[in-house]
Amino acid sequence: MSARQTRTATVPRLAQRSEARATYARILDAAQHAFAEQGTSVSLAEIARRAGVGAGTVYRCFPTKAGLLEAVLEQRIERLNALAANHLKHRDPGVAFFDFCIEVVSSAPVEETPCDLLTLGDGWPRARVHGAGMRFHQGLTLLLAAAQHNGAVRTDISVSDVLGLFTACVAAQRLPGQAAPIGRTAALILDSLRADRNSTATLTAASGRDERDGDRDGNGCHMCGSVLSQSGTGRRARYCSPACRQKAHRERTRLAGPSSTVA
Repeated sequence: MSARQTRTATVPRLAQRSEARATYARILDAAQHAFAEQGTSVSLAEIARRAGVGAGTVYRCFPTKAGLLEAVLEQRIERLNALAANHLKHRDPGVAFFDFCIEVVSSAPVEETPCDLLTLGDGWPRARVHGAGMRFHQGLTLLLAAAQHNGAVRTDISVSDVLGLFTACVAAQRLPGQAAPIGRTAALILDSLRADRNSTATLTAASGRDERDGDRDGNGCHMCGSVLSQSGTGRRARYCSPACRQKAHRERTRLAGPSSTVA
């Protein structure tokens, strides 16, 4: 076969591979949304319908639902791994760590979280997911160590503690009325990791609340816990003094600064 004939024959093969990759990506995207919305009981036929392909195409790419689930989980964890690597470059390790925690919780379907994937039964984790999970552990370990060294996170916290809190946060997200990206309950859980456990920075950054919104149910200063004196009229006070108000402002500025958000 001449060089020209070889090049001519190569073009259709390249087009076929490109089309196959696009189909594979559509199936993964459809499966990710289907699993998130309906759980792992969703049928491959439903995933094929969402992807706009025949059921046979799905079966050729993924002979079993377990294989498809594994690919979806790997893709999800690897996205978080890339995010962790990006956050490690952040100038403020405390901001980076808590921003990453919020992303992990907000992006996890309520059926399972990245940390749950590493402890599933029936032979899980398989090699493909296990490799992504190990990289997730490594990235989280580095973020945690940097935040602890910076004084932002309690020194008695381990990666296992953080993973456990992720599970608790995702469970809290099932409660009604939870805001985006995470609800108040999940934000309070993450705040327990802080070296200054009276801080409201994660709660404020996660919910977008202004300090003047206050906590209609609280009776103490949101920074030091001191009992607040209440006037007969007007908005309930949130801080006991200008010093506590200023401290809360500094915490919010440190966490929610312009460079704290990673696209």
